[in-house]
Amino acid sequence: MLVVASRGSQLALWQARWAQARLAAMGHACRIEAIKTTGDKIADVPLAKVGTKGLFTKEIEEALLGGRADVAVHSLKDLPTELPDGLVLAAVPEREDPRDALVGSTLSALPPGARVGASSLRRAAQLRRVRPDLTVESVRGNLDTRLRKLDGGQYDAILLAVAGLKRLGWGDRIAEILAVETMCPAVGQGALGIETRASGPGFEACRGLDDANSHAAVTAERGVLRTLGGGCQVPIGAHAAVEGGRLRIVAVVASPDGAALVRGESEGPAAEAARIGRELGEDLLARGARQILEAAYT
Repeated sequence: MLVVASRGSQLALWQARWAQARLAAMGHACRIEAIKTTGDKIADVPLAKVGTKGLFTKEIEEALLGGRADVAVHSLKDLPTELPDGLVLAAVPEREDPRDALVGSTLSALPPGARVGASSLRRAAQLRRVRPDLTVESVRGNLDTRLRKLDGGQYDAILLAVAGLKRLGWGDRIAEILAVETMCPAVGQGALGIETRASGPGFEACRGLDDANSHAAVTAERGVLRTLGGGCQVPIGAHAAVEGGRLRIVAVVASPDGAALVRGESEGPAAEAARIGRELGEDLLARGARQILEAAYT
């Protein structure tokens, strides 16, 4: 029986059960093992201040490497671009909507000074750029925790991923889905990352979960992030999509206050996703992203 490792949050367990059901349909019996990660243990600190890559993956990857788990199901945006030796991204299933949403109010209906909760520098920076009159505050916790904070009056609106809301049946709470041009999503947002050891029963079982177009899209996005040298909590966004064998990608790097923003776009054959992402990252660095990132890290 395969052991599927996952974080213990409501959303993470939904994702793990989804993968478990798909694997079972292909004839692979498996059980879920919930693992508490470093990121789960420090839920009261803004992610940007923690500054550690692999916050939500380290302990899960240790279980894979130690043989205590065969498969790990991650929100791909949490998975660092550099995986430990011996582990691979075995599959990226078909992606859910990668965009961000406002819950509680539409963007135009928020009055000046309204308090908006954002869980990442990326969201906060881009929101400040389009609405510098808003008060953007950090909000941490699982999806249900953040929604409770909104309902309790701590915020006038909060920014959340469309994918998580839809997966947990809260899509009706979305007030507005923000266009990629307004709020460029996190690298890998809306996608699941199925991580396994580089060979063995877990790897072989999960190959059937892969969606080639989704995998190519996130490969390009992760190529941008790897080139920029950023983790998942820096003000970087990227969104790629594949249609008819062609991949198109847009990426942004923003200063935390939203005052500076560098945007770039590229396209090419989906089979060259890694190269396209890498070259777009290099282009962004050459056009000012390096200075923005250096300032964000100091």
